Amino acid sequence: MERLKQRILAEGRVRSDAILDVNAFLNHEVDPSLISEMGAVFAASFAHDTITKVLTIESSGIAIAYATAYRLGVPLVYARRRNVLMDEGEYYAQRVPSFTRGIVTDIVVAKARIKPTDRLLFIDDFIANGDAVQGLLKIVEHSGATLVGAGIVIEKTFQPGGQRLRQAGIRCVSLVQISSLQDGAIVFHDVLTP
Repeated sequence: MERLKQRILAEGRVRSDAILDVNAFLNHEVDPSLISEMGAVFAASFAHDTITKVLTIESSGIAIAYATAYRLGVPLVYARRRNVLMDEGEYYAQRVPSFTRGIVTDIVVAKARIKPTDRLLFIDDFIANGDAVQGLLKIVEHSGATLVGAGIVIEKTFQPGGQRLRQAGIRCVSLVQISSLQDGAIVFHDVLTP
């Protein structure tokens, strides 16, 4: 997405050789027009896959996942980063490290939210090492549902997350791929065709 690349170049801030801050339009302040466009691209990419639910992890992925779910006409389910006491019953849970936060957290999804018949599309803002999505993959596996694919806004190809998904046989659509953030320079890589 050329528009996304231009926003990254204009407003993204390289915080280290591994961290890109896009708080100005994606993670803290959200540009609804851009989010809607990204949701439309993901929805079109997976339009023929009979998606029943869109799945993400709180919190940065929620806006994009919502836009995608809205376009697909399906519910959005998001994994919480902690166990919240609710009357929904049991939860699927996995411990996952957070690359950007530098901590390990539990992600949980109520068992009532994912059925064995569901065909899920995972949507997120970034993929780095892929630890969070690997945790979600275990949750999906335990639920008996099928993960049809993953839509990632920004894939850092110098980290293994996207490749790990593809090696697991999961179709991964990235809107933008970044091959380097070294010395404060954002280097884009050609987007892999799904």
